[in-house]
Amino acid sequence: MRSNATSRNLFVGQLATLVLASAVGLPAFAQQAAEPQSAPPSAAQQQPSPAVSSPANASKEGFWGRVNPFARKKWVKKQTDPINDRLGELDEVSAKNARDIKDVDGRAQAGIGQAQSSADAANQAATAAAAQALNAGATAQGAAGRVDQLNSTVSGLDQYRLVSEVEVPFRGIQPALSEAARKQLDELAVTLAGHQGYIVEIEAHSPASGSAGIQSSERLAEAVKRYLVTQHQIPVYRLHSVALGNAQAPAAGAEVTKPARNSSVHLRLMENSLAAQGGATPHGVASLNGAERP
Repeated sequence: MRSNATSRNLFVGQLATLVLASAVGLPAFAQQAAEPQSAPPSAAQQQPSPAVSSPANASKEGFWGRVNPFARKKWVKKQTDPINDRLGELDEVSAKNARDIKDVDGRAQAGIGQAQSSADAANQAATAAAAQALNAGATAQGAAGRVDQLNSTVSGLDQYRLVSEVEVPFRGIQPALSEAARKQLDELAVTLAGHQGYIVEIEAHSPASGSAGIQSSERLAEAVKRYLVTQHQIPVYRLHSVALGNAQAPAAGAEVTKPARNSSVHLRLMENSLAAQGGATPHGVASLNGAERP
C-alpha cells in the first residue's frame, strides 16, 4: 500500500499542471490498483447496498467515495492559485497587447489620413500651379505678340509709301491758281478728309534761274499750301514744301537733269505704314493725267 501511495504521489507531482484532471482520475485509478482481481460478483452481490451507510463509513467516505488527501478544496485551491495568477497575468498582457495594437492601428490610420490629406493638398497645389503656368505661358505669348507688333509699329514710324502724284501748272511766274489747278487740289483734299498717317510733299519749280527762280517757286508753293489750308483745313504740319527754282529732281536712272521751262508745283501724297493698319488709307487721288489711282 505504501508503494502504491508513493507512486501515486510521484505521478501527481509530474502532472502538476493538470492537477484537476489528476484529482478526478487518481482515486479510481488507485482503487483499481489497490484491490486484487476477483471473480465477478454474484447476483446477490450485484444488488444495491442500502442507501444509508453507517456513521463510521460516512466519516471515511467523502466526495470521491474514499478518503483522498488530494481531494480537499484548500489543497486544490492552493495548487490552482498560481495557475490562476498566471492566467490573470496572461489576460492582462493580452489586454495590454490588444490596447497597444489598437492604439498603433489608430495612430497608423491617423497618419495615413494625414498623409492622404497632404497628398491631396499637394495635388491641388500642383494643379493650381499648372493652371497658373498655362496662364503665364498664354500671357507671355500675348506679350510677345504685342512686343512684335510694337516693334513693327516702331520700325514703320518713318516708313512712307507713295500713294499718288498731282502736277499743278501755273502761267508764267505769277502765283495765281487757275480753275483747273483749284479742281486738282480739291480732288486731292477730298481724298484726305478723315484720314491719318499721311504727308504731302510739295516741289515748286520756276523757269527763272538763280535766286529769282527760287523766290518765284517759293511763292508758287506758298499759294498751293495756302489754298489747301484755308479751303480744305489740311493741317500745316502735313504739308512739306521746297522751292527748287529751275532745278529738277533727277529721275530714276537719269544722270543729267534739264532745267525747268514752265512754272508748276508737283505734289506727292505719301502714306505712313501705320495708317494702313487702321484702314484710313487715302485713295482715289488724281494723277498727272487726271485719272484716279488706288
